[in-house]
Order: sequence, then C-alpha cells, then structure tokens
Amino acid sequence: MKKKAYRNTPAFVFLSWGSFAFFAALMLIGLYTLKEPLMVKGYYLMGSVGLISSSFTLSKVIRDNQEDEERYNQMFRAMDKPNPNEEIDTAL
Repeated sequence: MKKKAYRNTPAFVFLSWGSFAFFAALMLIGLYTLKEPLMVKGYYLMGSVGLISSSFTLSKVIRDNQEDEERYNQMFRAMDKPNPNEEIDTAL
C-alpha cells in the first residue's frame, strides 16, 4: 500500500496555523482595546477579515496556476519527445 505523501512537514503546517492564530488573536485584542466607537472597530474588523480571506484565496489561485503551468509543460514535453517505435521518413 502506498503511503500518502504531503508537500509540507507537520512542523511547517503547525508553524503556519500557529502564526495565523497568533496574529489573528493579536488583531482581535487590538480591536478590543481600541478606544474608538463600535462603528470604527467594526470597519477595521471587516477589513481585516476581508484581507485574511482574500489572502487565502490569492495564495490558492497562485498555487493552482503554478501547478497547472507545470502540468501543461509536462504534457507538451511528453508530446515533443520522439516515439522510438515510429519510423522517421527521411525521403523528403
């Protein structure tokens, strides 16, 4: 049975999620202690949530585009290789 291979180590995954949680907590603490009206806090919170969600989406799109480009290049590299079973017509 094949073992499932992951691109990232568990330590890197933990570091990624840990830093995300840490900075999200810092942002929420900063908003909670901000001495501004609730309307201003809500504006900052909406902007922060939008920025976080769009950064996840952007990183996924960039990764997907890179993988598609690699797959496209592999496909055409395979098509460019000559087939050893085909006879080459040298009489032109």
